Amino acid sequence: MLNELKTISYFHWLDWAVFFAVLSATVAAAVYGIRRLNKKQAAKPAGALDYLLMGRQLTLPLFVATLVATWYGGIFGVNEITFNYGIYNFVTQGAFWYISYLIFAFFITDKIARFKSVTLPDLTGQMFGPKSAKVAAVFTFFYITPVAYVLSLGMFLHMVFGIGVLPGMVLGTLFTGLYSAWGGFRSVVFSDLVQFFVMCSAVLLVVLFSVGTFGGLSFLKANLPASHFTLTGGNSWLNTLIWGFIALSTLIDPSFYQRCFAAKSPAVVKKGILISTFIWFCFDLCTTAGSLYARAVLPQAEPGQAYFFYAIQLLPVGLKGFFVAGILSIILSTLNSFLFIASNTLSFDLLRFRVKNIVLSNRVAIFLVGALAIFMAHIFHGSFKEIWLVLGSYFSACLLVPILMGYLYPGRISDRLFVASSLTSAATMTAWRFIPKHEVLEALDPFYIGILTGLIILLIFRQRGGTPIARITYR
Repeated sequence: MLNELKTISYFHWLDWAVFFAVLSATVAAAVYGIRRLNKKQAAKPAGALDYLLMGRQLTLPLFVATLVATWYGGIFGVNEITFNYGIYNFVTQGAFWYISYLIFAFFITDKIARFKSVTLPDLTGQMFGPKSAKVAAVFTFFYITPVAYVLSLGMFLHMVFGIGVLPGMVLGTLFTGLYSAWGGFRSVVFSDLVQFFVMCSAVLLVVLFSVGTFGGLSFLKANLPASHFTLTGGNSWLNTLIWGFIALSTLIDPSFYQRCFAAKSPAVVKKGILISTFIWFCFDLCTTAGSLYARAVLPQAEPGQAYFFYAIQLLPVGLKGFFVAGILSIILSTLNSFLFIASNTLSFDLLRFRVKNIVLSNRVAIFLVGALAIFMAHIFHGSFKEIWLVLGSYFSACLLVPILMGYLYPGRISDRLFVASSLTSAATMTAWRFIPKHEVLEALDPFYIGILTGLIILLIFRQRGGTPIARITYR
């Protein structure tokens, strides 16, 4: 097999037919969402709640499909980690996260159900106060800006059509932004439904054909480094555990909360998360196994692209096109959600009292967010691991502890204390990155400094009593 290839040269007309059929189905689903929104507006003018959260009418099947589909946009990043470190990917991008999902389902779902919130910063404001909402909105905005997913889409279009990565990012983001902006959350959800089935089927096909062609575990052990079968993959335990804390960011993840706020009931949320966790487990097994085969067969390939090129050469005619459509579905399903949520954060949480038409400002914000994501992808030099670690660690270290303590001790974290804790955590993390340190301390990631700083501040200054902030409902 070749380490790099032109995908077009491997495509039969049948592959193109399958690929464009799946793409057409995605567009049709998004258009259906637009028509549903327009029909509802014709009967009764739809407000911000209907545009942003589908009127809180998300059913269990749609909840599961959109939640699962949203979670895997960084497929090339996952492939890169597996290629370099083996099953370390399943630990850091899988096992840690399953624990967080279960915690959310059993301990967080009922707590957030008491608040009729629209976004995570909105919930934060109801729990702590207006200044906390603004601080949470800033951290949320940069965390949810889809840098890795815009980059993934650019890489995808480059590998399939030979388009440059930068033009690919621009064209792909424009396409995604158009249908997300026009149909709102409905378009996101219905397109996710199509993408969910395609992406799950695509990664399963790669595993089945890999085992049938090369054999099972014995083949992998004979052709991969021994470190690829260790839990840390050669990384330190401190660096491995950082991913565990980042996984806990699920407990405050904006896309998770958006789906929960949109669901018809807390029961839908709890059942949906449990079903989704099982699907995620199966999906992670497939992507990790497929990437291990790619490393074994194409050891000299580019880590982030090896899985893609491996599958193109492995699968028969027709299924190549389906696989490529599956990879596109994985990327688009996350990109559209993150674009939409980041624009919600900008228009609803940061500019709500400065603009009259939240729906219109949200539509404009989607394209501003897309432009920012493209710019930030250049700043990080295209490193998925660096993008996730930096943005994820700041978001988690600065917001995770105060929000969780707000659940555990309602009313004891004041608006001012929340702000002080979050900003001080961010400041100490940034300082730790640049100050000279003893070589023993070099291994201590800034994330640990930030989360410890915030925890100490909250424990020392939290109120002994107190009452929860008055809840506000936005319609």
